[in-house]
Order: sequence, then C-alpha cells, then structure tokens
Amino acid sequence: MSQNLSHSMVTRKTVIEIEHGVVAAQHRLAAIAGAEVLAAGGDAVDAAVATSFVIGVLEPWMSGPAGGGAMMLWRAEQGQALALNHGMRAPGGLDPADYPLSGRGAAGDLFPWDHVTDDRNVQGATAIAVPGVVDGLGQAHARFGRMPWAELLSPAIDHAKRGLLVDWFAALIIASCTRELAKDADAAALFLEDGQWPTISGWTALADKRLDQSRMADSLDQIARHGARTLYDGDLGAAMAGDVQAKGGSLSVDDLNAYGAEFHDPLSFGYRDARFHVTPGLTAGPTFRDTFAGLKDTGMGDAPGPDSYAAMADALKSAYARRLEGMGDTGESPEAPGCTTHFSVVDRKGNMVAQTQTLLSIFGSRVLSPSTGFLMNNGIMWFDPVQGRPNSLGPGKRCLMNVCPVIGEQGDRRFAFGASGGRKIMGAVAQLSSFVTDFGMDLSDTFHQPRVDISGDRLIADDSLPADVLDRLRQSHDVAMTRRTIFPYAFACPAGVMRRGALNSGCTEIMSPWGDAISEDMTKDH
Repeated sequence: MSQNLSHSMVTRKTVIEIEHGVVAAQHRLAAIAGAEVLAAGGDAVDAAVATSFVIGVLEPWMSGPAGGGAMMLWRAEQGQALALNHGMRAPGGLDPADYPLSGRGAAGDLFPWDHVTDDRNVQGATAIAVPGVVDGLGQAHARFGRMPWAELLSPAIDHAKRGLLVDWFAALIIASCTRELAKDADAAALFLEDGQWPTISGWTALADKRLDQSRMADSLDQIARHGARTLYDGDLGAAMAGDVQAKGGSLSVDDLNAYGAEFHDPLSFGYRDARFHVTPGLTAGPTFRDTFAGLKDTGMGDAPGPDSYAAMADALKSAYARRLEGMGDTGESPEAPGCTTHFSVVDRKGNMVAQTQTLLSIFGSRVLSPSTGFLMNNGIMWFDPVQGRPNSLGPGKRCLMNVCPVIGEQGDRRFAFGASGGRKIMGAVAQLSSFVTDFGMDLSDTFHQPRVDISGDRLIADDSLPADVLDRLRQSHDVAMTRRTIFPYAFACPAGVMRRGALNSGCTEIMSPWGDAISEDMTKDH
C-alpha cells in the first residue's frame, strides 16, 4: 500500500514563457537577486555576478568566493559564444611528497584515488587549492557588465548580514557533514551548535535560527568596494592565505597574485541541425562533444524510448572511457555528494550565461578562513596522488573539472544548461540537450523527463522509466533503479534557461526544494 502511494506522488515545477529576462538557480533567493538586476536594466553577466555571490552566501557548502568553476556566455548582438575558465589550481609551493599514500587502498569521498595518509588531499588546509571564481566574475563584468560592481554585490552582503536561515533542508545538509566540520574549530563555530547539527528554524514559524555570516559580509563588502582583485592582490587575499598557512596549507599570496581566469574560444560543434558550444580544456566539455559524436549517426526516433535511451547510454559510456584514458581522471564515485551549484541567465536581449561553480566536496575542505568568513575549497582532491599519471598531483597544475555548462542552438531556439553533481553532470546535461534537439521538447518537458546515469560501473535508471526502456537497457548494462529524491540526489541537479524567438523560460531540478526560475517581472513582489 505505502509503495503504491509513494509511486503515485508526482512532482512538477511550473515553466512559463515570457518576454522578460529569467534566472534559474538552485536557490530561489539567488535567482531573485539576479532577476532584480535584470529588472534594473542589467546585462545577463550583471545578473550572473549578483546570483553567484548570493548563492555563495545561501549555499555556502556548495560554492563561494573560495571556489572555482567555468562559465559559458552567449552574446546575442555578435551571435558569439565565449568560454571563461575560472577553475582552481594547485599552489606553487605544494610538495607531492607531503601527500604520502597510506597503503590502505582506495580512498572514499568523490574519487577512488589511492588513500592518502590522514586524508590530507581531501580534508583540512592541505587540501586547499587556489580559488578562481571571484576573478572570473570580475573579468566577465569588466568585459560585459553594465551596472556598477558594488551594486551587484549588495544583495549578497545584505544576505550575509542577515545570516543564512537554517530551515529543514539546511539543517539536513549540515547534519550530513557534522563529524567533518567538527574537526575545524572555525567551521564548527559557524555551522554547529555544541558540536552537533544546528536547531532547525521555522518549526512553529516563530523560530528564526540563522548562521552568523557577519565576517563574510565584511569580506564581501571589501570585494564590492575594492574590486575582484582584492581577493588576489589586496589585504583580503593576504589574510585568507595567512589563515590557510596557519592551519598547515600551502596557499600563498604569490599564488593569489599569479592567478588569472581565462577567456577561451568555446569548443563548438554541429549535431544534426543543432549546434553546441561548451568549455574546452580540462572540463567535461570535450566529453560532451564525444557523447554527441557517438549519437550523430544513430536513429533516435520521434520521442524518447528504448532505442534513444540505449543509444545515449552507449554514447555516454564510450565518452567516459575516452575521458578516463586521455584526460587523467581515473574515476569518480557517482554515489558521493558533490558540492557544486549551477545557474543560468537569459536577459531580454537574448544574452545568456551558464555558470557552474564549486568547492568540490560538500563543505569543501571543511576549513573556514576566520579572517574572511569564507569556507575553503578542497580542489587538491581533483588530482591523482600517485605520480607519473596524466592528472598526478603537482605544484601549480590546473585542476581537471567535471563542470559542463553548455549553450545550444537549434532553429529559433537557444538554451543555456548546466548542472551540479560531480561526474553525473555531463551525462545529465547531454541528455537534457538531446531531449531538446532530438525531440523538440520544450523546457518543461525536458526537465521533467526521466534520465539515466552511467558515470560509474553501473547504469542508474530512474524507476519511472517505462518497462520497455528498462528492459532494453538491461540488455547491455548492469542496471540499478532508483527514484529522483530531495536528498541525496541520485542524478545531477540541473538548471537551465531557453529562448524561443523573443520568449524566455527557465527551470531547475524538479526535486530541488530551494531551486527556482525567476523572471524580472516577478521581482516587484519581493
């Protein structure tokens, strides 16, 4: 009886088309901040800056100023796509000898690298890489922004001054990492209560439990007043580096001074009558391209069905294999939680941004910089601790990221998609892109359509898929079935916007309790 009741419950998110600009983000309040910028006449890049900093305050375990990522941009007037890499790098003073193997076999968390003694590449100050997201946002704004930088950071500062409301979902996330957070006194002071997860706010709608993010508010105010480079060349960056070194890490002022995000020509390619633009280099963009190369000559049918799901599963499996062999990523556990976030923006002129940003693991290194209030990344875990391999740990090296923001074009439609979820990201974004371009789906149908994941040893299938699809997948794969749930996520957590003619729409993962798409005309109510 209970099983039948569970399977009868349907979750949907409403998607509307509108002439106004739209922001789709994994936190509704961040989407509102971006939409308010659009309503004030800002460019899609201006909205992206505001959204990025707000979501770093409201989902501090997912991303923030001490993280990194990548952005895809579409400039409507020029008809041009651009890629912006603001990924993390290993500190120049990092010594691989400081990460000895323990001999205990594979490690846990996101990657099954050989286990490093004391998890020095996973948790603590020794896991911290050079952050890049703030410089990336600064460069995007300098090139395309229309509104004052300080004005764009104002919503994030206000949210940090109020502090994050600890609702049931925030409390659940914090509870999932309590033991690790307790190992850093500053992180424990911010997130925990007497060493335990915090009291849940709002049970009677009278309680108002919030995190004290006042130190973060001060740091964001410095970035607002002095510009993005103050985190790299100014007193704020020096304080952050000093905190990391005091806790045993190798991040230095020289590392911050030398860091620079980079614009690139996108990796662009045709697929049937569509065209995709993705990030090149050490991201999942090349693997996305390989997936569609494997689909190009395959009959997909008129609607998603056994043949199309089987073709996508095979193409993804082959593309992942090429990634593992050629890019140095020797495998990431698809069951472990990532701490990435994604948002997409379209303004009323048709300019678009797809931004993926991350701390890597949930709560990153689980280390808080007390001088800045920023939760620090654990980007060093992106590297293989065994030397002599393509992605081996080394000083100054770029991190190999799984981020996959994409701009797609087909006829009078254009879309900006991306997702969070570690190695699950690319497969999700590829399937969403296929639903649109192979079957002509609108944004609502695309985001509600069941997906599969084949980023690990088994194929994980949404158990709401029809029986004939599941039977066909079992012919070639070891299939495990699961449901899309609120927590944990068995599949990636996407967000996207679409433009059809002059009409815009947006949607986020249907199971995300905080995620929402907000149009600029909706902001008058907030």
